[in-house]
Amino acid sequence: MVSYKPLWHTLISRDMKKMDLVSRGIVGRSTLAKMGRNEYVALEVIDRICTDLDCSIAEVVEVTRASAADKESPDA
Repeated sequence: MVSYKPLWHTLISRDMKKMDLVSRGIVGRSTLAKMGRNEYVALEVIDRICTDLDCSIAEVVEVTRASAADKESPDA
């Protein structure tokens, strides 16, 4: 399971908004929507974010183990 919570914290600490990533051409709107739902995005997108923000991957995404309840979910 992925979470982009670190990215949202990174943006806040830099006084940026999510849409700044779109307006700067780093991600598209649909990709930003996926990230808002904690869905997988291409590693290339993560790389572009890290490069543009000059940060580590840990400041953008975290991967956690899925719980048993998540595994039983039809969306998993």
